Amino acid sequence: MKVSNKVLHLISVVMIASVLLAACATPTTEAPKPTAVPPTSAPAATSAPAATAVPATAAPKPPKPLVLGFTASQTGAQQVASKKQIEGLQLWLDDVKKAGGIKLKDGTIYMPEMKFYDDESKTDRVQALYTKLINDDKADFLFSPYSSGLAKAAAVVSEQNGKVMITAGAADDATMEQGFKNTFQLYTPASRYLTGAVDALQKFVPTAKKVAIVYEKDSFSTSVANAAQPYAKSKGLEVVLFEGYDTGTTDFAPFINKIVATNPDAIIGGGHFADGTTFSKQLFEKKVPVKFVSILVAPPEPTFKDIGDAAVGIIGPSQWEPQVTYSADAAKAANLPYYGLSNKAFVDTYTAKYNSAPSYHSAGGYAQGLIFQKAIEDADSIEPAKIVAALDKMNLMTFYGVVKFSTDAKTHGKQEAHSMVYMQWQKDASGKLVTQIVWPLAAKSADAVLR
Repeated sequence: MKVSNKVLHLISVVMIASVLLAACATPTTEAPKPTAVPPTSAPAATSAPAATAVPATAAPKPPKPLVLGFTASQTGAQQVASKKQIEGLQLWLDDVKKAGGIKLKDGTIYMPEMKFYDDESKTDRVQALYTKLINDDKADFLFSPYSSGLAKAAAVVSEQNGKVMITAGAADDATMEQGFKNTFQLYTPASRYLTGAVDALQKFVPTAKKVAIVYEKDSFSTSVANAAQPYAKSKGLEVVLFEGYDTGTTDFAPFINKIVATNPDAIIGGGHFADGTTFSKQLFEKKVPVKFVSILVAPPEPTFKDIGDAAVGIIGPSQWEPQVTYSADAAKAANLPYYGLSNKAFVDTYTAKYNSAPSYHSAGGYAQGLIFQKAIEDADSIEPAKIVAALDKMNLMTFYGVVKFSTDAKTHGKQEAHSMVYMQWQKDASGKLVTQIVWPLAAKSADAVLR
């Protein structure tokens, strides 16, 4: 078909107009290309303000080592009590490791590790080994060996080097009356060890008039005896014998003969585990007719029962016993904070680990670490000056009891708040030897029995 020139012209005009209109139109927005997102990533929240965005979680800081140095009497006269103390300290370390270390507010974590040597129960070795711990092993902080004499030797070295040391197994008053600045005593001081025994004597034997005091001639035991003598006299008792014996004594016949000659109503004194156990056994074998006997250190040890019937009726001052009632509720009633595990948790965990009952030496070892841990947390630092300041402010209750340190210049670090309890070996209904708390009466688990 033939198209006219007019029609062709009209088609051309229309096509040109269409092109021009298309060129002037707003272009269509192209859809954005998808961004590849890892399968585990959440979509970005484009509408949330920047201030509310959740920052990425920082990787936890690896724990920093914290070296705790001390000596232990793995051999020698103090090995029984020292072993128990180290077991308690090790149990504390186990718990710290399970908790992931000691944490500061900025996320820093310290993981304690123990470095120790056998002091063989010898003072000269203690001083040499604590010097080694400080200079060669670079110990950050120090714990004490067991016994006042060894702890005193260690304290001299630690103070000279400006090291913070917490003592357990060290009750001698003299050690803590030298103006030390960095040494802190966990145990009730020796001057208060047997004063409660005198009070208990007058309650249990109201007719008592005469008391014999015999003691080991070491610093701790002498301090105890020197405090007990004037206290007994102040209570109206006559001290008919006041005499010391050499460390290592195994034959107490001369002392027992003197005791019998004075016809006392009570015997108090003693020293440490070996001599206290032997003395108690020989009193029984010689049938000394005395109703009340209170001996230092040895009776609270679970192995004291190995002397059999000779243990019955013996009373011992104790820093802690499994039956104590220190708890979060007791702390609340006393208007004190409570820190750490419960008494039951300590006893159960210790028994499960060591297959034996804990003694007060075991509790002291654990508490030694626990108080150190609390000081770091309170100071939020491991700087020695801040640790000292935290310990100076401390006044709290743990499963071990109340802990508070003197801040007086002469007696700085001396224990002020912890109290003794008095246990006694008795036979239960089945004839088995067991321990009971008999004093103070408010804490007793059973009535006292007389010998």
